[in-house]
Amino acid sequence: MSDLPFGLPGRFWRGNLHTHSNESDGAFSPAETARIYRDAGYDFVAITDHFRPEYDYPITDTRGLRSDGFTTLIGAELHAPRTEAGQQWHIIAAGLPLDFPPPGAAETGPELARRARATGAFIGMAHPSASLLTAVDAESLDAAHSVEVYNALADRENRGDSWHLTDVLLNRGHRLTTYAADDAHLQPQDPPPCAAWVQVRSESLEPDALLAALIAGHFYSSTGPELHDVRVEGDTVAVRCSPATKILLSGSHPGAEVCQGTDLTEATLPLALFEGGHCRITIEDATGARAWTNPIHL
Repeated sequence: MSDLPFGLPGRFWRGNLHTHSNESDGAFSPAETARIYRDAGYDFVAITDHFRPEYDYPITDTRGLRSDGFTTLIGAELHAPRTEAGQQWHIIAAGLPLDFPPPGAAETGPELARRARATGAFIGMAHPSASLLTAVDAESLDAAHSVEVYNALADRENRGDSWHLTDVLLNRGHRLTTYAADDAHLQPQDPPPCAAWVQVRSESLEPDALLAALIAGHFYSSTGPELHDVRVEGDTVAVRCSPATKILLSGSHPGAEVCQGTDLTEATLPLALFEGGHCRITIEDATGARAWTNPIHL
């Protein structure tokens, strides 16, 4: 059974794992981009500029932007050929070394992701729905730790949610976690930033500690609500959360267990429907904002 982070030592730290600056196609400098997140109450940000030749393959050095109460992860959005839709891959790598070499002339996306993971980076499958990834594509990206199941920028084109593909992968035995992110470019036409994030459980805000927690799956994702506690108790799962209108248990089997109401802050739901598979908790508040646990394997 997958570990849930709620009873682990430490606390939750709020961060964005997919962010762009003017080192690639973002609107603002790394410093200004980080300031926007820090001022919004975030604890960390990963600036993941596009690792492409037209930007001179940037690994944006954000070490100088770290301060008391705020830190950064060094990363990039990696690209290489080629998905079934004929596009380059989009792969988030957080925790890269600054001297990570550019892709070789014949290097594929899955090969590039394996090389990034070998450095100790956290690897995310960026916006699968917006990239029109197929199950064949996704299974080939075998270095991924996690799927970007909600992308706030892609939501503008109604392709922000990638849970269907994720459930297919999980049902095929792939032990993946799931994260939400802004994909912020901060361009005038873009949706507002600070719309989707991860809450990472760690004993400290040190980058190495956050990275280890991400790789271990010790986090949950949100676009607003808070999960205070989720724990498996025998054949049920117990949830405590900020006020919600829906507490949902879904996963490896069609159907769901649902608790609906006004200002719900706790629920206990039966797990029998998902026995031998996986499930997750989703909560939704009165504004439609959601929070999700990582997959729970039963």
